[in-house]
Amino acid sequence: MLRNKKIILGVCGSIAAYKATMLTRLLIKNGAEVKVILTAAASEFITPLTLATLSKNPVLIDFKKDVTGEWNNHVKLGLWADAMVIAPASANTIAKMSHGLCDNLLLATYLSARCPVFLAPAMDLDMYQHPATVNNLQNLKNFGNHLIDAEYGELASGLIGNGRMAEPEHIVHHLENHFSANGLFKGKKILITAGPTYEKIDPVRFIGNHSSGKMGYALANGMADKGAEVILVSGPTSLTVSHPNINLINVNSAEEMYDQCIQHYGQVDVAVLAAAVADYTPKDKSEQKIKKQNNGLNIALVKTQDIALELGKIKKPYQINVGFALETQQEMENAQKKLVSKNFDLIILNSLRDEGAGFGHDTNKITIIDKNNSRNFELKSKQEVAEDIIAAISAKLV
Repeated sequence: MLRNKKIILGVCGSIAAYKATMLTRLLIKNGAEVKVILTAAASEFITPLTLATLSKNPVLIDFKKDVTGEWNNHVKLGLWADAMVIAPASANTIAKMSHGLCDNLLLATYLSARCPVFLAPAMDLDMYQHPATVNNLQNLKNFGNHLIDAEYGELASGLIGNGRMAEPEHIVHHLENHFSANGLFKGKKILITAGPTYEKIDPVRFIGNHSSGKMGYALANGMADKGAEVILVSGPTSLTVSHPNINLINVNSAEEMYDQCIQHYGQVDVAVLAAAVADYTPKDKSEQKIKKQNNGLNIALVKTQDIALELGKIKKPYQINVGFALETQQEMENAQKKLVSKNFDLIILNSLRDEGAGFGHDTNKITIIDKNNSRNFELKSKQEVAEDIIAAISAKLV
């Protein structure tokens, strides 16, 4: 997919700069032509000679080429490239890119680039989660740049969390998806549900759950990157989307999510039901805040519509339905029953007994099950888990 593609690799000052050697080698191995631009800080972590040897091109750092007065033309570089990859992208460079600052060759080339730009952030946990960094990354996504999320693991500080630069293999995978005629799902419509539902008790209180929506949003972004037209029906969550291929529909209750799914299901090729939909909702919803009383409060509950069950009843032969099973006991048995009873083609099992899996985590540990077999996966970031699930779905579409 990368044969004859012209790639600019920007490397910033970060301990993760050592990964640029493997990334350069993989890009060359896959047939790309690579030109490397280092920031001055990056050259303190990795030598230009190493990257020049691997890329088979001179490494660029300054505007001035040599004593003759020739210069490295950032405009020509920006026009030359089919893609620009900044990996690692440091917090400093991300902030400058977000605000249009231009004090080195890498930033000047970024501002001149007409090609897609991919960023793979690398920094410590607290830096990555700082509101300023979060805002800067969102700005860059809004500008149309492609964010390759930092991954979960041990960091240079010794802390464990998100902040590791994506592995070179994963970055190459992102580029391959981009250049593969918009990816595996071009021309496909995908319905994805995500997040919790809030079942109203009164104007103040609700029944809900701890779902963050991260798994569903990761799937939506992953499929959109591969060319799918995604309808994302999301319960309440702090997450946002910026991908032009995603149509976000916000809902609150299970009833609202059911209505949207029924409305759109007939148009789609695949439905991925990742939301944690409430099984019960209050029978009577008070229009006024319920005041505290001396005695207890009894709330009558009624079952909500089972979205997966109803979609399974009307599923057409060409459609693929994917469900999720979050279990705490008899995990495999319960998931296999759900696979059959709700007419799923695939079901994604995870257990709250697995450390780092389930609600609220940036990681997940899953088993993908179909009617013939199952496959276990190790604990991974939810972005990586999304890629595993997408690969399993694409195999069903073939």
